[in-house]
Amino acid sequence: MSWVTVVKVGGSLYDLPDLGPRLHRWLALAFPRSSAGERSDRRLVLVPGGGPLVDALRRLDHCHGLGEETSHWLALRTLTVNAHFLAALLPSACVIEETGKLDHAWDNDLLPILDVHAFARDDEYRPGRLPHSWAVTSDTLAARLAVVLQAAELILLKSITIPDGMDWREAGRLGLVDAQFAEVLPHAAPDLRVQTVNLRTEDW
Repeated sequence: MSWVTVVKVGGSLYDLPDLGPRLHRWLALAFPRSSAGERSDRRLVLVPGGGPLVDALRRLDHCHGLGEETSHWLALRTLTVNAHFLAALLPSACVIEETGKLDHAWDNDLLPILDVHAFARDDEYRPGRLPHSWAVTSDTLAARLAVVLQAAELILLKSITIPDGMDWREAGRLGLVDAQFAEVLPHAAPDLRVQTVNLRTEDW
């Protein structure tokens, strides 16, 4: 039985000169192949964070008063660019627009990276769709994907360390994740495992 893991790659990591090799090493350590060269039964899908492109859009919204609805969809479009950016850094990665294409990627030993804009458009027609506001960041979008896939695991790769066992509402209050994150998690699989990893540490 496969174990679906959603991995969000934080936009705060995009300025790391060795992001590609560092992410590749972490993936190899966290999800090693068997001695026969086969991957574990965990099926991975990456979700890109916002990073500098979304930061620039926030400044444009502040300057021009674009409004949250318009800014939300523009921000999602930048995540499409970021998905292709990550795919350029990782061998065997591919960008997918539909969750229905995940099995094809996994069956062909590819690492799928979600086009979050396309996913969010489709998600508009599912119950429990997300608010259209700056309160929703890639943390919550990754959590929403975990809900839709009924994933077993959600990993947030960040530039900070979040203490083990911290309440997610408290983490949201402190700005370690967005405030909407804790609202989405109750809709996930009951045994969803959520963890954060500081990928900026030298250990990787």
